[in-house]
Amino acid sequence: MRTTLKAAIGSLALFMLAISALATAADDVLRVGSKRFTESYILGELLTQSAALHGRAEHRQGLGNTAIVLAALQAGSIDVYPEYSGTIDLEILKNPKPTSLAAMRVALAPLGLGVGVPLGFNNTYALAMRGDTDGIRKLSELARHPELRFGLSHEFIGRADGWPGLAQRYGLGQRPRGLDHGIAYEALAQHQVDVIDIYATDAKIRRYGLRVLADDLGYFPRYDAVLLYRLDVPRRFPAAWRAIEQLEGRISADDMIAMNAAAELDGKTFAQVAARWLAHGAGQRSARTGLLAKMFDASLWRLTREHLTLVLLSVALACLAGIPLGMLAAFAPRLRQGVLGLAGVLQTVPSLALLAILIALLGTIGTLPALVALFVYALLPIVSNTCTGLLEVPEGLRMAARALGLRTRARLLHIDLPLALPVILAGVKTAAVMSVGTATIAAFIGAGGYGERITVGLALNDTDMMLAGAIPAAVLALLTQAACALLERLARRGRS
Repeated sequence: MRTTLKAAIGSLALFMLAISALATAADDVLRVGSKRFTESYILGELLTQSAALHGRAEHRQGLGNTAIVLAALQAGSIDVYPEYSGTIDLEILKNPKPTSLAAMRVALAPLGLGVGVPLGFNNTYALAMRGDTDGIRKLSELARHPELRFGLSHEFIGRADGWPGLAQRYGLGQRPRGLDHGIAYEALAQHQVDVIDIYATDAKIRRYGLRVLADDLGYFPRYDAVLLYRLDVPRRFPAAWRAIEQLEGRISADDMIAMNAAAELDGKTFAQVAARWLAHGAGQRSARTGLLAKMFDASLWRLTREHLTLVLLSVALACLAGIPLGMLAAFAPRLRQGVLGLAGVLQTVPSLALLAILIALLGTIGTLPALVALFVYALLPIVSNTCTGLLEVPEGLRMAARALGLRTRARLLHIDLPLALPVILAGVKTAAVMSVGTATIAAFIGAGGYGERITVGLALNDTDMMLAGAIPAAVLALLTQAACALLERLARRGRS
């Protein structure tokens, strides 16, 4: 049993090293990152398409919040991404007050990072209410209305330059509710919340007729759009970097609002929006496509392949490690609670926190950390069911086997595991079905899969796009459950 466990761990380590080598092989590709909201997607496309004219470039889009995309940049998994001066100053560098771009460069240099190429617009934070709300025009007036319901993005609630400082500056006692930025506008329109955080260049401000509250105490700093990049990028990609530098000062606030509107209101893809702007507005207005067109577009096979790869590999790895661990828990009573407890604790780690930790530990984004995360979440049902299945084997059969002179390995292979197999397969089925759903988080770190559509749909508040990712994932989960149930029936039939 110990030999089996060592072999499984060795195989897992070799597999992870192989994937890590593949993940870092493409050093000749300029990798552009973006966060998970419309404007960042579009700016990421502008950078990628500008650089692609002078070399290989790829856009790893929608990587999540500042912590995740910054960890990816520091690890070298991406080379550059669009950021905002206020975020760099107050959130990344933790400066108590806004500083100059030159001061930021000095502070970032020891981290191997640089900041520059101001794009030309200021996308500051603000709070907004419905336009038909009476009386309130300034942020300072909110303190007199404790009944107001705040629906703020999760990142804004946790940022040093977000809700904590704003509440202190204006004496706000309300307790905000966390909402994804993409759906906050709809929640406001449906009177589910009264106040939301917005970006100054959001296209939906005009569409929903919102009132932007005046920052009368001057809390919010400037959030000028800039590029945060690794210091070696200009040297490694000189031609592509010169092309990117041509964007400096060219994107006005009105340009950015129009591009956001083209994506969020007109149904254009981020790539189309960027291409039209780079071509100075050439091209025809496209209509918003429906659910079926989005579900069966050209990306369906690629996303299915990526999703299946993540699920199959993670469950296979979980079986390699989980079955020996379950055997250890079953046959070593003193270790049982420790093994099961460890698997249970790993299951409770929040997915985004786990991904952020793995990016820092593994030094990469994409498939490798996503696989490790899915492997961790698939362990518990496999370990638990293996242990349970083995403990349910009648002791009388084991005694009879020993009386016949069967050694431990033979008893394990010919009696214990065959009898426990249906219960073990039930655990594998649970892990596989869970992994199909959990694999959607892979899109947050550029590993693809159906979650890619879901994250884009969240950014655009596009229900059809979200369904175009959720429905194939649900179908895949049902097919996975049916396949595993068939294997269980075959195993029970073979045992009888």
